[in-house]
Amino acid sequence: MKSKLNKHVFFISSGLIAALAFFASVFPKVADGFFKSMQSVIVENGSWFYVLTVAIILITVFYLAFSKYGDIKLGPDHSTADYSYISWFAMLFSAGMGIGLMFFGVAEPVMHFLKPPVGEGSTVEAAREALKITFFHWGLHAWAIYAIVAIILAFFSYRHNLPLTLRSALYPIIGDKIYGPIGHAVDIFAVIGTLFGVATSLGYGVLQVNTGLNYLWGVPVSTTSQVFLIIGVTVLATISVTTGLDKGIKKLSELNIILAFALLGFILVVGPTIFLLQAYVQNIGAYASNLLNSTFNLFAYEKTDWLGGWTILYWAWWISWSPFVGLFIARISRGRTIREFTLGVLLVPTGFTLMWMTFFGNSAINLILNEGFIALGETVSNDVTIALFAFLEHFSLSGITSFVATIMVIVFFVTSSDSGSMVIDMLCSNGNNNTPIWQRVYWAVGEGIIASILILAGGLAALQTMTIASALPFSIVLLVASYGLIKALRVDIAKKESLQYNPAPFTATTSSNNWDARLSNIINYPSKNNVKRFIQKVAKPALIDVAQELKKHELDVEVVENEEKGKVSLIVTLGEEGNFGENKNFIYEIKTVARVKPSFAQDEKDESERSEEELYYCAVIHLIEGGQDYDIMGWSKDGIRNDIVDHYQKHMHFIHLLS
Repeated sequence: MKSKLNKHVFFISSGLIAALAFFASVFPKVADGFFKSMQSVIVENGSWFYVLTVAIILITVFYLAFSKYGDIKLGPDHSTADYSYISWFAMLFSAGMGIGLMFFGVAEPVMHFLKPPVGEGSTVEAAREALKITFFHWGLHAWAIYAIVAIILAFFSYRHNLPLTLRSALYPIIGDKIYGPIGHAVDIFAVIGTLFGVATSLGYGVLQVNTGLNYLWGVPVSTTSQVFLIIGVTVLATISVTTGLDKGIKKLSELNIILAFALLGFILVVGPTIFLLQAYVQNIGAYASNLLNSTFNLFAYEKTDWLGGWTILYWAWWISWSPFVGLFIARISRGRTIREFTLGVLLVPTGFTLMWMTFFGNSAINLILNEGFIALGETVSNDVTIALFAFLEHFSLSGITSFVATIMVIVFFVTSSDSGSMVIDMLCSNGNNNTPIWQRVYWAVGEGIIASILILAGGLAALQTMTIASALPFSIVLLVASYGLIKALRVDIAKKESLQYNPAPFTATTSSNNWDARLSNIINYPSKNNVKRFIQKVAKPALIDVAQELKKHELDVEVVENEEKGKVSLIVTLGEEGNFGENKNFIYEIKTVARVKPSFAQDEKDESERSEEELYYCAVIHLIEGGQDYDIMGWSKDGIRNDIVDHYQKHMHFIHLLS
């Protein structure tokens, strides 16, 4: 699984994508009819299952956030977050919801206001219900679906060294079989779903961009214009994806979040400011108070097609997109605790999303209901793509705001396309992110070609329907994987409890008589050579002593050294049975780690940028869970031997807890 390219996934996915695109473009009406009939059967007979699945996922995510599992890191114990909160939130927003808010921020509240699921439309009560429904569709449930997939992938990849691909979600259920045909099939499914999800969104999204350009500069709304727009977006996405995550997606996401806040602030200032602030608070209260009822509401007593046309399609769409968005979120969330991750993913994007829906949706409804602009409602009902621009026409500086909105839509599509290309590339490369540029370009260009072909042939609707229908089998996989995650987290908690278990009052340093040498290390800051010399002369012999003693009891033990990296490890193989085979083995590693001298602590330079004069070195203990944050530099052999025995006894206590 260390290969840069998984040929099974790459070639089979490419072939199936080409075949499905050919079918949808050559026989668009047949394909559309087939997939729609499939979707209709699923909605009619399986709506209860979608509703129950999403409810279980939301409850599970909140449970993980507030339970004892929340302290577990998505990575080794010593890992830190790769991105700042601002960059992290910006990328979450851009990949998960950004383009949808531009498309539906005005349209959905207005459509629910004009035609609610029950009751009379175009009334004050309908306005109140419209925002409640919109909040429900775009709130916690959607982000919980993304969060559970991301937690599963990040946990197994960063904490248990499994590939950062969808197959790893099944590890607790099928074990090492994830590396065989079953794992390939799961990743192929994710590749196809991601590519067609991005391609269909790209195809429909250019309709809105085309509308914006038509409003601004009179660019004709036509298939030709839309194909050229897709080519333009694909070129930008290709450039972005070749520059990497930090320079491409990160920078574009930060730009878009700035533009989003600017546009949001403009609507707040020029619109009915006090009303919007009041509505935001009240909408949140109504959403929270009605959350349980809305979650399980199937309109069983009020027979209506509304549920299948809205809520079920939304749940299916979020689930079908979750392999893509979930894997991307996992990729940018290494080093965060489960509690920090779940609260961040659930609350921050949801809060911003609901603010966006309030400011744009309530402003549009206010124009129709209180200011008499009934034509706005008719425009939205007739053409959703023009809703945002028709709304902005009612405010000053509409030309500038429409231009900003068009730029935002384009950038959102670029970030969706290049993040989608990155995810597909990882799925086809055994989870590796550092892959040849041609692979990333291949998928970025592929998305654009598929979207262009389907626009010309009229097959976009068929592929979108197919993508949504694929949510049913994946929702089953997701429930099974969530159960496996809980089992795996139980193992980690048992491990943490075993590390806190103190079998005896002995400590590694009580038997050491070299307190003066340790004090000298603290004051004089050891160099790298000092630490390497200590590992060679003191630490390594101590590990060998313990290894020889364990071998007398017929245990499989080895001492492994990496002089180049300045580390030495004691590895005891204890068997492969249990929930996690690799966790049964005992690893005690002494590793050379660079740290910054206290006098430079306020300097924000990275360790890699510092001179040797600014650094000192430690001999830090690492277990299978990661670094333990204590330095044994200067300890005696006896102290190290006893520390190994302490950790070995805790490890055996951990295995006992699992039995």
